[in-house]
Amino acid sequence: MMRTYHCFWLLFWAGQPHQSFLTPLSKRTSGFPEKEKVLVLSGNSRQDLHRSKRSWMWNQFFLLEEYTGTDYQYVGKLHSDQDKGDGSLKYILSGDGAGDLFIINENTGDIQATKRLDREEKPVYILRAQAINRRTGRPVEPESEFIIKIHDINDNEPMFTKDVYNASIPEMSDVGTFVVQVTATDADDPTYGNSAKVVYSILQGQPYFSVESETGIIKTALLNMDRENREQYQVVIQAKDMGGQMGGLSGTTTVNITLTDVNDNPPRFPQSTYQFRTPESMPPDSPVGRIKANDADVDENAEVEYSITEGDGYDVFGITTDKNTQEGIITVKKALDFENKNLYILKVEATNTHVDPRFLYLGPFKDSATVRIQVEDVDEPPVFSRPAYIMEVKEDVPINSVIGTVTAQDPDAAKNPVKYSVDRHTDMDRVFNINSGNGSIFTSKPLDRETLLWHNITVIAAEINNPKQSSRVPVYIKVLDVNDNAPEFAMFYETFVCENAKAEQLIQTLSAVDKDDSYSGHQFSFSLAPEAASSSNFTLQDNRDNTAGIFTRKIRYNRHEMSTYFLPVVISDNDYPIQSSTETVTIRVCACDHRGKMLSCNAEALIHPTGLSTGALIAILLCIIILLVTVVLFAALRRQRKKEPLIISKEDIRDNIVSYNDEGGGEEDTQAFDIGTLRNPEAIDDNKLRRDIVPETLFMPRRTAAVRDNTDVRDFINQRLKENDIDPAAPPYDSLATYAYEGNGSVAESLSSLESVTTDGDQDYDYLSDWGPRFKKLADMYGTMDSDKDS
Repeated sequence: MMRTYHCFWLLFWAGQPHQSFLTPLSKRTSGFPEKEKVLVLSGNSRQDLHRSKRSWMWNQFFLLEEYTGTDYQYVGKLHSDQDKGDGSLKYILSGDGAGDLFIINENTGDIQATKRLDREEKPVYILRAQAINRRTGRPVEPESEFIIKIHDINDNEPMFTKDVYNASIPEMSDVGTFVVQVTATDADDPTYGNSAKVVYSILQGQPYFSVESETGIIKTALLNMDRENREQYQVVIQAKDMGGQMGGLSGTTTVNITLTDVNDNPPRFPQSTYQFRTPESMPPDSPVGRIKANDADVDENAEVEYSITEGDGYDVFGITTDKNTQEGIITVKKALDFENKNLYILKVEATNTHVDPRFLYLGPFKDSATVRIQVEDVDEPPVFSRPAYIMEVKEDVPINSVIGTVTAQDPDAAKNPVKYSVDRHTDMDRVFNINSGNGSIFTSKPLDRETLLWHNITVIAAEINNPKQSSRVPVYIKVLDVNDNAPEFAMFYETFVCENAKAEQLIQTLSAVDKDDSYSGHQFSFSLAPEAASSSNFTLQDNRDNTAGIFTRKIRYNRHEMSTYFLPVVISDNDYPIQSSTETVTIRVCACDHRGKMLSCNAEALIHPTGLSTGALIAILLCIIILLVTVVLFAALRRQRKKEPLIISKEDIRDNIVSYNDEGGGEEDTQAFDIGTLRNPEAIDDNKLRRDIVPETLFMPRRTAAVRDNTDVRDFINQRLKENDIDPAAPPYDSLATYAYEGNGSVAESLSSLESVTTDGDQDYDYLSDWGPRFKKLADMYGTMDSDKDS
């Protein structure tokens, strides 16, 4: 590689003539210059007062980048016209890279580069040169600035802004459709040669795509690229400098291009006919089956809407679209009946919801298929002829009267017989019954409209062969009214008449009510009972408006002669049959003032209040309640105290005195207790009950077996205990159960002192000594008593 050399001249003019030293100039040629580059510094002596004229200076050096030689790279030479070659001057260098990147020979002024330079890192270096007197250190020339420019070489390949580009275009795009633009940059100097001139070319991706060489714009190059055939494309683009000439450096990038979907494919059914089966018991809105028309497009371009266009099941079945799977769901719209129709044929159409007008030339974006639905027979429950029945019956019909009939049939082809029954949960009183064979409903109890106007019952119809197949129907029975209730007073009438009343004076107005219903309105008539019509002291006037008035017949009344009158009034209605009743009006005779205001009469308790306020009545009532509670508590405490055990502590085994606080009846009381039963248990009269206590319930006494002679006392007592424990007729009141049985085998008979004579007659106890050692203590005691008595 050739080097270019330039010469720099610096001429100084002094005020006083002096000798100048000029270095020879290199010849300027149109080709390559000479090797040596010299920067000449000229000037005058500091001691001269005359100015010297300067020469021209070319203040630039050029240096090639990326020097690969082993020696330092020569840059140029500094020279001053004051330099006489005697070594008295010293050249110094300062500025960018001075002393490190650039060095100068202080004696000769030669400048060298010590390292490889890269123009892309720093293209220009600015330095300053000066010649100083070595002895004095003072400059002999002013400081001069010069530039070292790094000359570019093609050492950088083009670099794309992205390693990988991603782009997308709609499928079926026209040729020349813009895809994406790629950009590559070259770090070399664009102002010097073609090192930075980049040209684009496509290495991979033909014939589908092309690239503009200067702009890097990628375009489609093939018509009607179909996403359904191929969706992804990978294109490799090359960027080469030196204008694409041989020897230029290059770089590549990858462009991933995706074809996006457009609606260019219609939906298509994979088969022309579909078969489905469904039981006739399928409820409405239940799914029957699913069909699907396939669409090669994706997302919204593959959305399909299904519809039934024709067929004999157009109003029986419906179809909806599953938005997730794009399937058509066939559902039941109405109840199916195998006996009426068991086969339906439908025509189903699938249509794209988003149609692109640009591709209508490809054909209609819809498809159709035939759907056959077979209805299967199932065992159905009976069906009533009506959804509900309304019946009417008069309340006076006799029992077992038929009031209506319900009808149900088995809808299946077998026509199984049906039996009827009444749901007793809806007729708890069993007022109605039904004939299980023909469904006729009849009464089983009397009816009363005034008690219950409507009876709502449920009738069940079930197959005889399969009772599980049953259905229900409501039956509403209205009880019609008949005139079976007599009119009566609207209220209890108790009035008064003044002693000084005048004749034909109104003392009370009467009104009546009737429980029966009248379509034309009630019309009541009032009259006095026949037995009171002639002898009564009062008269009755019927007002013909369902009211009547009671009037006085005489002038004066005397409450001392008759304080109360009972006036019987007959009330009749005009319905058929006519019903009448006799009501009584109580009339009291009272003393009144001259204005007719009552003063006193036998009815004071009714007319006048007692004078006690509500608060006083409540206080009295509370006192009575508190008194009753106190009495009850006292009685309960007494009863609890009686139930306390005689010996409270089980640990207390000392002798205890038990006081019963019960005085006997004396010698005359022969029924309270028979002492003879202790002497002879066999003499107990089992049928004999106590006469001093009345039992609540009389049980038949149970006779116990007589105890055999010479029976052990323990066995006897255990036997009696067992008999009393298991006896269901054992009375809960006081009774006598004898356990004091000593046996019949004792030679000494009873030792009880109860049989001893009550007198102080002599008793001989000597025979006790003959009974042996066991009775010795007793013989000594009684023997001692006899000795004391004798003494």
